[in-house]
Amino acid sequence: MAYAAAAGPLGTLASVLLAVPLAVPPAAHAAAPLTGRRIHDVQGAAHVSPLNGAAVAGVPGVVTAVTGNGFWMQDPRPDRNPATSEGVFVFTRTRPSAAAGDAVRVNGKVREYRPGGGSAGLTRTEIDATATSVTAHGAAPPAPVVIGPGGRRPPTAVISARRGDVEKGGALDPKRSGLDFYESLEGMRVRISDAVAVGPSRDGQVPVLPANGAGAGTRTKRGGLLLRDGDANPERIVLDDALAPLPGMNVGDRLPGADDGVLDYSYGDFTLLLTAAPRRADGGLPQEAAARQRPGELAVGTAGLSGLNPDSPPQRFRDLAGDIVQGLGSPDLVAVSGLEDNSGPHDDGTVAADQTVAQLITAISEAGGPAYDWRSVNPRDGADGGEKGGNSRIGFLFRTDRGLAFVDRPAATEPLADPPPAAQPDPAVTAAKPLRRADGTAALSRSPGRISPGNAAWSGARKPLAGEVTWRGRRIIVVADDWYPRTGDDQPAFGRYQPPSSPTEWRRDAQARVVAGFVRSVRAAGKKADVIVAGGLNDGGTSLPVQALTKEAGLADLPARLPAGDRYTAVTGGNSEDLDHILLSPSLARSRHRFDIVHRASEFASRAGDHDPTVVRIDLPGR
Repeated sequence: MAYAAAAGPLGTLASVLLAVPLAVPPAAHAAAPLTGRRIHDVQGAAHVSPLNGAAVAGVPGVVTAVTGNGFWMQDPRPDRNPATSEGVFVFTRTRPSAAAGDAVRVNGKVREYRPGGGSAGLTRTEIDATATSVTAHGAAPPAPVVIGPGGRRPPTAVISARRGDVEKGGALDPKRSGLDFYESLEGMRVRISDAVAVGPSRDGQVPVLPANGAGAGTRTKRGGLLLRDGDANPERIVLDDALAPLPGMNVGDRLPGADDGVLDYSYGDFTLLLTAAPRRADGGLPQEAAARQRPGELAVGTAGLSGLNPDSPPQRFRDLAGDIVQGLGSPDLVAVSGLEDNSGPHDDGTVAADQTVAQLITAISEAGGPAYDWRSVNPRDGADGGEKGGNSRIGFLFRTDRGLAFVDRPAATEPLADPPPAAQPDPAVTAAKPLRRADGTAALSRSPGRISPGNAAWSGARKPLAGEVTWRGRRIIVVADDWYPRTGDDQPAFGRYQPPSSPTEWRRDAQARVVAGFVRSVRAAGKKADVIVAGGLNDGGTSLPVQALTKEAGLADLPARLPAGDRYTAVTGGNSEDLDHILLSPSLARSRHRFDIVHRASEFASRAGDHDPTVVRIDLPGR
């Protein structure tokens, strides 16, 4: 059975999805309605209701919140079992007649709905109402469950102590398992006091910690919550604006006092739907700026442009230019990702991006930066993933006023044959190969050139770009990356299957080994070859893909050398993590260098990009 308008409290958003109930025994549908059942009987002490598929009659409760296709109700007479929730969502299909504060009795069928049907998320226990009777108005709502000091404390490290399909498991263990802790509160009134944001507002949600973060896991130096191996921080609570508006918030902003809502589950996470708009107190978090490079230092940075195209608002160009000029200090070379073609998302066959590049370079100049030039390889239309029609690509911005020169091979000024050859190699599918020069240094057959563009690891993804540059006569090979991102193919941390699988990580692992093989071949061509790998690897430094790159290619991952509280470039669902990297070959790692992650994007609601830029300044004499 599936509804065109989904069971669930998310209104318009939910209505575009199908909600598919779990299969139930045929006998359950034929049984007479069960009477005398209360909400904790409907919820049970497991992830799936023991009454799933059964008809119930006269289930009592007090309405605590109302949405367009149903309402939440809670039993004012709870049992003494902390594993059984006392709240439930009642699906009415249309706007219910019951209002908050009404005492009601509900007839209907107990269902477990999984928004989207095929997702690996958990189900939400609901009553599919056939009749609702209001027995009284103005009933006092049940007291909310306080999360934090003085109330119930969620586990701070373990998402799930159970393995496999948790919906086939036994009783909940809310003291040990974060997944079970929130399941035991599903549909109930919950209170958080003096919450602090550990991530910025995004898509109507903001992750917070109650009680100003008291008792939480490892914090970043700027007030975030650090993601660590084996600890996805179940203590963070995601607020959602489905029932009341939320203010825009940055990391460190606060919500003074107490805020109440109902706890819901959808799209792979538990969310607290506040029933009144909270009051925001500004945390005053500043955007960082890196120190400028010193004379003799080569500065190399990374910048994610997140779908920049000529139709992007002028302020986006100004903000991104500010990240490069004020944030990174106008590096000599910037590995850029996320720059789209001249027509942006219009899927019209355009692949050239000269107009996007020109607008960005102009914005950099207007921000007080130096003159930059650009090198890239246009992708084949629709072959590199990302936003449909956008043809997102990787490229190099570089300045030439401090001693850096880009080596163009074939030379940009090389005359074409007249008449030209019948077939010119397509740079989008032609690989750059390492060469050994007569002086024993490594060079590239093509610069800029793509790394193994025909390898299956890059199917539907951005191909890494290699460039050959010289710094005051010293030859350096730079590889810019934008590895395959996490997608809905990955199972959610707060999902049905534990531990969750991450098939996109397998793709990144394959990509890491391709890049590592290329770096090894460069170092084989020149025994002391200088190599820099930079960009969005979309995995943390302790992940298998990044570890494969560092170990197989013999590279030093610079974020790994930072203090833990500063080691992040992105904030995902309230978890601060290091997804962007700069790695150096031994010849460069031995040189004196300064590396910085410049926190000016990931923690802010109003931002030009999602990831923080990074920069390394290497004290590098020429040759």
